[in-house]
Amino acid sequence: MEPKRLFNPEGDDSLDARRIIGGNSTNIFNLNNVRYQWANKMYRNMMANFWIPEKIDLAADIEPYKHLTVEERQAYDGILSFLIFLDSIQTNNLSNINDYITAPEVNLLLAIQQYQEAVHSQSYQYIVESIIPAERRNSIYDKWRTDKVLFERNKYVAQIYQDFLDTPSDEGFYRVLIANYLLEGLYFYNGFNFFYNLASRHLMIGTSEVIRYINRDELTHCVLFELIVREIRELRPDFFPPEEVEKMFRFAVGQEIDWTNHIIGDGVLGVSEETTEMYTKWLANERWNRLGFPGRLYEGFDKNPYQHLEKLADTEGEGDVKSNFFEATVSAYNQSSVVDGWDDF
Repeated sequence: MEPKRLFNPEGDDSLDARRIIGGNSTNIFNLNNVRYQWANKMYRNMMANFWIPEKIDLAADIEPYKHLTVEERQAYDGILSFLIFLDSIQTNNLSNINDYITAPEVNLLLAIQQYQEAVHSQSYQYIVESIIPAERRNSIYDKWRTDKVLFERNKYVAQIYQDFLDTPSDEGFYRVLIANYLLEGLYFYNGFNFFYNLASRHLMIGTSEVIRYINRDELTHCVLFELIVREIRELRPDFFPPEEVEKMFRFAVGQEIDWTNHIIGDGVLGVSEETTEMYTKWLANERWNRLGFPGRLYEGFDKNPYQHLEKLADTEGEGDVKSNFFEATVSAYNQSSVVDGWDDF
């Protein structure tokens, strides 16, 4: 598998010739002439999501943090460490994926996602520097090195990304896309729900507000990779072997459950090893079906045990941070301003 040419005077930008991978585009952003119409809507939605972490006041979280239980503080610190690693590697790797996407309208979306991942990294730094005592901050940034469970957790996706960089191939690329989808669609959400759980008990409200903004962005990224995968499957039905994708899903689910039980377990009110398994397998079923694969990976896991937290997460479109959990129908944050122009989309 070869990356696209950057300067490609011989490229063919006609819609009939355009392909999401394996195409021959000039890379010119002629956004009045696009093959993938969903990219138009998603572009406007993603651009409307501009937000600044420092506009959220975290001062009120400093005192409650001191009074979290030992288990809650361990989970708070550990989940932040996990999220810092994930969004750092995403920020660095998205451009590598973009090198092989040959539809300019989709290239544009991945560039916006890369920027948003950088904002998420800034957000976690803002939380750590605002709330965590100075003598313990480095331990959060370095936890992925010192915690064996977290290291193995992070290594799975990071190694898939690195293997493709070292030896580009079709197999490596489908694994990168699925790993990215799992990261955006599965890995974050037990951690997000932990913060919403605290907020439901009037704890760490500022932190949860930051997480809500990040959550909304990540759901959009999940939809983006869902659409990329579905378009490639339409173009090349054999590109994603279902049995191999299933193996990746099941391995990721196992790691997500192990990590959540390791960092949260049964020691936090409202979270248990049982609800962690229920939620993770329910979410995996939903994500699997959204890629167009039939059936359920996990029979009997058809209910979200954290449904009561949906209002806090605002994934159903209530309140200021509005989104639809599985569709690219996203409205703007209050922090954002309207993007003018491109009205013909």
